[in-house]
Amino acid sequence: MNFYERFEQVVAVILSAVIAVIIVVSLLQLVQIVFRLLVIDAFNPLDHRVFQTVFGMIMTLLIAMEFKHSIVRVAMRRDSIIQVKTVILIGLIALSRKFVVLDPDTSPAKVAALAGAVLALGLTYWLLRQRDDRMAQDAT
Repeated sequence: MNFYERFEQVVAVILSAVIAVIIVVSLLQLVQIVFRLLVIDAFNPLDHRVFQTVFGMIMTLLIAMEFKHSIVRVAMRRDSIIQVKTVILIGLIALSRKFVVLDPDTSPAKVAALAGAVLALGLTYWLLRQRDDRMAQDAT
């Protein structure tokens, strides 16, 4: 490994550690909030606000974990750089989270714009996956 590759690996390890701390703190906060909702506030999962809060936090954790996973792959030298497919996948998860936490009073134009973004990212992800599948098939 040359100097820059070692530098990349050190930065990836530090970023991974920082994100891991954020994930642990967020998970503890999620457990605390769910516990408080269950014990004190008589948790009603059908209440729209409770659903938005809990699943918004869960999806935020999933986004952070996927982001950390992509950084760990770089640190372990499985991938040389952050993969575009991974970034697009994280964007799709973030948009899915946005749909979960949308207020019922959101304008149709905003929903249409978000749906267009999901379609564009989904199509891009599909095209990249098709390319990778073709490359793998040609290699065998």
